[in-house]
Amino acid sequence: MEIFNHIPKELINFVLVVLFSFSIGMEQHKLNPHETEKKTYGTDRTFTFIGLLGYILLLASPSELWPFLLGLALLGCFLMIYYFMKIQKEGKYGMTTALLGMIVYTFPLLIERSPMWIALLFFVVVLIFTEIKKPLRQLSSRMAQDEFLTLAKFIIIAGIVLPLLPDTQISQYIPVSPYKIWLAVVVVSAISYLSYLLRRYMFPKAGLLLTGVLGGLYSSTATTVILSRKSKSDDDNPKMYGGAIIIATAMMFFRIYILLFIFNKTIAAQAWPYFLILFLVSAAVGYLMYRIGERTENPETTIDMDDKNPLEFKIAVIFALLFIVFAALTQFVVSTFGSQGLTTLSLVVGVTDIDPFLLNLFQGQYNVTMAALLIATMQAMASNNILKAIYARVLGGNNTAKWVLKGFGIVLLVNIAVIVLLYIIG
Repeated sequence: MEIFNHIPKELINFVLVVLFSFSIGMEQHKLNPHETEKKTYGTDRTFTFIGLLGYILLLASPSELWPFLLGLALLGCFLMIYYFMKIQKEGKYGMTTALLGMIVYTFPLLIERSPMWIALLFFVVVLIFTEIKKPLRQLSSRMAQDEFLTLAKFIIIAGIVLPLLPDTQISQYIPVSPYKIWLAVVVVSAISYLSYLLRRYMFPKAGLLLTGVLGGLYSSTATTVILSRKSKSDDDNPKMYGGAIIIATAMMFFRIYILLFIFNKTIAAQAWPYFLILFLVSAAVGYLMYRIGERTENPETTIDMDDKNPLEFKIAVIFALLFIVFAALTQFVVSTFGSQGLTTLSLVVGVTDIDPFLLNLFQGQYNVTMAALLIATMQAMASNNILKAIYARVLGGNNTAKWVLKGFGIVLLVNIAVIVLLYIIG
C-alpha cells in the first residue's frame, strides 16, 4: 500500500474518473445493445468523455467551482434538447440515461472533494440501481397497495413519536419511562417488519427451513402454530416440519440476545456464551432433523405464511400496554418477594408474549442481581418452549408432533442445564 503514497493524487483521481465513467457507460451499453447513436446520445465512450470534461473543468479553477458549474449547465442544456427530441420522435419519456449523464459529470467533484469511501459508495449505488431496473419493476408489481403506508407508519412511530416522548420514570410502581416503553415497541417492530419484508418479497414461497429462520425472527410461537397446523394436512414430512419448528426456536434465542444487546450491553457481554450454546444446539438439532427428512420425505415442500402486516397500530398499542403491565407486575413482585418472586414470575409469563416481560428486565431498574435477571430470562424462554411443544402436540400431525417433542426435549435439557449453572454461579 505504501506505493500509493508515491503516486500523485491527481493521477489516482483521473484513473478513478475514467473507471467510474466508463463502467456506467458499459452498463448502459449492455442494457441497450441494439440502440444506435441515432436513438441515444452515446454509451461507454460518451460517458467517459462526460466524466473527463467534468474533471478538466474542475482542475481549470481548483479554488472556484464556476467553470465546473458552467459546464454542468451546458451539459444540462444539451441533455434537455436530447430528451425533448426523444419524446418527439419515439414517444418515450424515460430520462434515466440523461440523469446518468449528469451524475457521471459530477463524479470528478465527488472524487476530488469527498472521502474515498463516499465516492466508492456513491458509484456502487449508482451502478446497482442502473443494473436492477427489471428486478425493481418486478418487485414493485408484487408490492401491496398499502406497503408504503406501512413504511410511513414505521417512520412515524420511530422518527416522530419516539423523540417526543419524555425519558422520565412514570412512577415508583412503574420503573420505566414512556420513551423506553416506545423504544421497545420500535425495536421489536423493526425486527418483525424486516422479517415480514424478507418473507413477503424476497422469499414469498419459502421452503420449510427458510420459513423457520424468518418466522423465528418475527415470532417463534406464531411460526410453531402455523407450521403445526399445516403439518396436520402434510404429515408425511414430519422431520422437515419438526426441524423447521426447532429452527424457529433457535432464531428466538438469537432475536432475544439481539434485544438484550440493544438494551443492556453490560449484561449481554456476560450472557453471550449461554445464548450461543442454546442457539447452536437448537440450530444443530433443527437442521439435522430437517436434513434427515429432506433425504426421505418431500424436499419440494413450500410454505405460504399468509403474512399480515406487523406494524398495525393496535398491535403496537397492545405491546405497549403489556409492557406497562409487566413493568408494574415485575416491580411489585421484586419489591415484595425479591429474586425468588421474579424467577417464579418468569415461569408464568412463558405462556404469554415474553418479549414485553424480557424487555422490562433488560432496561428496567430492578434491584436484582445479574444472575437473577439471566435466570428469569432463561426460565421465561424455557417456559415458552414448553408452550410451543404443547401447541405442536395439540395442533400438529401425530408424526410431526413426535419429532417436535424430541427436538424440544433436547433444547429444554440444555436450557435447564444453563439455568442450573446460573443458580450455582449466582
